Amino acid sequence: QVQLVESGGGSVQPGGSLRLSCAASRSLFSILSMGWYRQAPGKQRELVATITSGDNTNYVDSVKGRFTISRDNAKKTVFLQMNSLKPEDTAVYYCNKATGAPYSWGQGTQVTVSS
Repeated sequence: QVQLVESGGGSVQPGGSLRLSCAASRSLFSILSMGWYRQAPGKQRELVATITSGDNTNYVDSVKGRFTISRDNAKKTVFLQMNSLKPEDTAVYYCNKATGAPYSWGQGTQVTVSS
């Protein structure tokens, strides 16, 4: 069973930065397209950033220019660098496969942006 462990969340003021990490237990991680998702209170989970095995990236419009997704295949880890954070970025952030049936969801990591 694949385990996904997210970390790096916290509370920051608007305009601040955070770097999230997601460690995967799966071998052959490097062939997967991975994504970062977020779920705000009372809202559906949304996919905000994806990265392919070839390091092609894509972002939802609301985070373009502020978030950067990257990966370290040797460490089976995906990162999300979040800059210029806004209150509307407040959510629990998760990582998982970007396409196909998802693995079991991890606990996520809480990001709170507030003054």
